[in-house]
Amino acid sequence: MPEKIMVVDDEPDLESLIRQSFRKQIRNGEFEFVFAGNGLEALAKLLEYPDIGIILSDINMPEMDGLTLLLKINELRKPSLKTVIVSAYGDMENIRTAMNRGAYDFVTKPVDFTDLETTIRKTMFDLEQLRAAQKEHDQLVAIQQDLSVARNIQQAILPKVFPPFPNRSEFEIFASMNAAKEVGGDFYDFFLIDNERLGFVIADVSGKGVPAAIFMAVSRTLLKATAAKGLSAGECLVNVNNLLCPESISSMFVTVFYGILNLKTGELSYANGGHNPPYVLRKGGKAEELELSGGMALGLIEDLPYEIKTIKLEKGDGVFLFTDGVTEAFNVNEELYSDERLAQKLNENVELSAEEMVKFIRKDVEEYSEGACQSDDITMLSVRYLGA
Repeated sequence: MPEKIMVVDDEPDLESLIRQSFRKQIRNGEFEFVFAGNGLEALAKLLEYPDIGIILSDINMPEMDGLTLLLKINELRKPSLKTVIVSAYGDMENIRTAMNRGAYDFVTKPVDFTDLETTIRKTMFDLEQLRAAQKEHDQLVAIQQDLSVARNIQQAILPKVFPPFPNRSEFEIFASMNAAKEVGGDFYDFFLIDNERLGFVIADVSGKGVPAAIFMAVSRTLLKATAAKGLSAGECLVNVNNLLCPESISSMFVTVFYGILNLKTGELSYANGGHNPPYVLRKGGKAEELELSGGMALGLIEDLPYEIKTIKLEKGDGVFLFTDGVTEAFNVNEELYSDERLAQKLNENVELSAEEMVKFIRKDVEEYSEGACQSDDITMLSVRYLGA
């Protein structure tokens, strides 16, 4: 597209002189000229041709001079509009005033058209840079808006109403997820498989940002749909892994811990796909790291086995699940929160309710890492068995 240039001058012969001097550029589609006899006409032309990018303006004109026109152009707050002042060399005081009022450049009369073309092209180059920057800014704003919507969608698919089953007295459960970026790769979920079994899961997708968030949504959907069939924890992970492997791109994977709690007996069976081992919180006792069941992260290799382990929860016992964003949170001295600190805090507060435990650890991590940038998603889930 040709650069649209408005010439503002009351000299009657100037239009023909401009068209003659730049006939080649006009013919080649580089320049397109619009003409106005004074500042008032120029403002009207700006409304008529909003794509004008460069204004070549005289200073001394009837009705509205060039200096007043500059003030009016400033009020438009249009950075992609550049004004070049054209005035007599001896009128340097007015030229300086024009520059102070926002003129981009100036040329002197009598006009050297070679110099004028150089000035126009330099102005065009800077306008192109400015327009490109504005386009990138607009794109970033659009991306930010999309990410905000994506964050809301992601948060909406995670359970966040507590207590989730107010009519059930056999257990209590609470969870939270704080993404390091606009969207995260961690997720948690829980659901009643049937009237006697509670399924709960925590997972951490490799990577960050939008790709991890998409893989997170797919993984959660597949796991919940598979778990609803009533399969054992191990069988569920085998099936989900085989479904994820063909869909995994760029070597993405997800670590998963999936547990099934029998609400009548307190028996907890579980399978672990490469995830941090949870802690068992023994009522009146201490926090014990749950024995690993083996198994790789999901989405890497098809047909992997996932072993099932079983423990017995007594009335009042709990389980605390977390992602490595908790233990790998840094403080301002670049020191990790660490597994040791987490175990210590759990031991010191072993009998807190599920909600109290998650909120306590979250607050402790926040206080520990205050002033440091959150580098990973921080997700926790706590279940306490209250007995049938």
